[in-house]
Amino acid sequence: MQKKPETPPWKKRKKSSKPPQKMTPEQKERARARAEEAGRPYPNLIDNMAILKEDKR
Repeated sequence: MQKKPETPPWKKRKKSSKPPQKMTPEQKERARARAEEAGRPYPNLIDNMAILKEDKR
């Protein structure tokens, strides 16, 4: 049985049950560093989500 491909985060509907998370200046800097390592000039949604997920653990 094949699994359905997951919907990308930017196409998912927003869940209204949780308020949006705000990133601290330290988290923003880590996201910028992550984007720079990947060769991007600025962080994208995936970089921001990864940083927030790291700090959640």
